Amino acid sequence: MSLGLRDRIVAVFGEVYRNQTESETAPELIDETVLLETGLDSLGFAVLVVTLEQELGYDPFVLSEGAYYPRTFGEFVRFYEANALQ
Repeated sequence: MSLGLRDRIVAVFGEVYRNQTESETAPELIDETVLLETGLDSLGFAVLVVTLEQELGYDPFVLSEGAYYPRTFGEFVRFYEANALQ
C-alpha cells in the first residue's frame, strides 16, 4: 500500500526532525501546526525540502511562479499538493 502525499510528508518530516534535533519523537502535525513552532530551524527546513524532493521527485518551491512561505503545516501540504507533478 502506498502512502498518500500528506502521509509521505509527515513521514519525511519525522525522519528529518529526529535527525536534526536528536529527539526520539517528532511533534504531532495537524493543519494548524505553526511550522516555526515545530522545533526545526531554517537548516532543518532546507533539509526537509531537499529530502522531500528526493522522495517525491519535485520541489514545489522551484516549480511555483512566485515566492511562497507557508506558515502552517496545512499550508505546507497544500502547497505540495497544488504543485505536484502529474
